[in-house]
Amino acid sequence: MKKSGLAALAAIAVLLPACSSNSTSTTTTGSATKTIGVSIQDLEAQFYQQMELGMKSEAAKYGYKVTFVDASRDSARQQSQVEDFISRKVDAIVLTPYDSQAIGSAIVEANDAKIPVFTADIANASKQGIVISHVASNNVQGGEQAGTLMCTALHGSGTVAIIDEPEVTSVQDRVKGFRLALQQHCPNVKVVADVDSGGTRTKANADTGDILQRYKDLKGIFGINDDSALGAVAAIQAAGLKGIAVVGYDASPEARAAIKSGSMVGDAIQHPDVIGAKTIDVIHDYFSGKKVPARIDVPVGTYTKADAK
Repeated sequence: MKKSGLAALAAIAVLLPACSSNSTSTTTTGSATKTIGVSIQDLEAQFYQQMELGMKSEAAKYGYKVTFVDASRDSARQQSQVEDFISRKVDAIVLTPYDSQAIGSAIVEANDAKIPVFTADIANASKQGIVISHVASNNVQGGEQAGTLMCTALHGSGTVAIIDEPEVTSVQDRVKGFRLALQQHCPNVKVVADVDSGGTRTKANADTGDILQRYKDLKGIFGINDDSALGAVAAIQAAGLKGIAVVGYDASPEARAAIKSGSMVGDAIQHPDVIGAKTIDVIHDYFSGKKVPARIDVPVGTYTKADAK
């Protein structure tokens, strides 16, 4: 009887560590931190820095780890970053593609690895790859806002130039909205130049200088982002010209200062922090097993001197 009691106790002692070990393993696995890899096309841009902050803040609410990498406006680099995320077995990938067409092959690789892909700000325009959800400003609406600002500044007539970046889907929508607003609200305002400045301030500055030489009576310039608009402003000032209305897009702090000083008319204002937060939210919903929308639009407003403080 005594031996049987001891044997039973020994058996229980053997079982307890095993039960404890299994419980710990389950808890660890169940509470494992989700990791999200984010490849941003240009982390030096103020817009994307604000988007990054929005993502970080929202991810902290869910306990997600977010790894940001800068593609530095290089398609090959971005492709390599996606491959690195795949090798690290992240739980989701977010892309703001530098090249909307070229990004397709990288998305296919992630699809093959069963890693869900989301895009923010700029969509995948290729026929390759499956994106779970795209979160971005309503850029057609934003372009219309910019066009309406231009119509008002030019009092319904004059010639304008567009400092463009046509390979980017969001920019295509902005220009579409801008032209639509001119047609609807000020048909006597004519676009006489549309140049690809790559979204960079340096090239926008040089291209604007050329445009000013070619079109002596130019009355307005639409920059598809604030770097483009500010590059145009610098070229106008260097040429000693006045009376040319410049409208930008984003309402970055530097652009707001230019609007306040009067060197820019106004901006379509995006909310990159909201885009970032909503991107994390839709990923969380996907992780939770919810059906998520293929596209989430974030409204765009305007920022003028009346809004400057």
